[in-house]
Amino acid sequence: MLIPRPIRNPASIGLAWVAAGLLAVLPTACIGKREPSRVLRICADPNNLPFSNRREEGFENRVAEILARDMGARLEYTWWPQRRGFVRNTLRARKCDVMPGVAAGYELVLTTKPYYRSTYVFVSRKDRHSAIRSLDDPRLRGLKIGVQLIGEDGFNTPPVHALSRRGIVGNLVGYTVYGDYSQENPPARIVDAVAAGEVDVAIVWGPLAGYFAKRQPVELELVPVAPAVDVPFLPFVFDISVGVRREDVALKQELEGILARRRADILRVLNAYGVPLVDAD
Repeated sequence: MLIPRPIRNPASIGLAWVAAGLLAVLPTACIGKREPSRVLRICADPNNLPFSNRREEGFENRVAEILARDMGARLEYTWWPQRRGFVRNTLRARKCDVMPGVAAGYELVLTTKPYYRSTYVFVSRKDRHSAIRSLDDPRLRGLKIGVQLIGEDGFNTPPVHALSRRGIVGNLVGYTVYGDYSQENPPARIVDAVAAGEVDVAIVWGPLAGYFAKRQPVELELVPVAPAVDVPFLPFVFDISVGVRREDVALKQELEGILARRRADILRVLNAYGVPLVDAD
């Protein structure tokens, strides 16, 4: 999954953080134990916990397993790093059909009804007793703030835009969501930086923060960013859906049925991975 960010078309909300997959009916050889004839081919980032990795340890891997089990299908993965062109090289190249972890309304795909809603959070060390709760907290002007960066094309995350609008620029420390791909889980570096004291506070996409905060040597505190929507229209809370190709309406409807039936199972997965969930209200 890609990190949520503003896009050039403000009428829709995209994610720069996605896992994806292809559903197809394929013939299989009946040798020994019979395998399911239906195949759910998942396209996912091989190095992007807590969302997915090649060892299938992410929560989007767990969601894919729930979908496949309900369909009576077996899983196959096509791995592709989540960089520019991810959708073009996976879903549009027909290497995959299903993309768990897409922002509802993402304009490049057809999205299901959301299966969870999460938020950006402030991350700070609990022993510093300096939990920030609002973008308008005056202490932000004197703190070293970690922020996630998407790239050099102006497609940056909501925290960067919100802080820049408030004139808070010189004390920002950027951590690219792409990171050093030779290391495991490159996006985790921003949470590591808070634990190590390299920054005083960081503003991080919730699922990433919730997962890696629990794995630090010191206790970290997570507080949802307020306001949830910064003026004039800069959301910090995102509905997350499953994406398919725009013409695959029947598949979208089938997936929506599974997501509704298996909602309790999916919520258990999200809670186990520490995903901060926000009520629809």
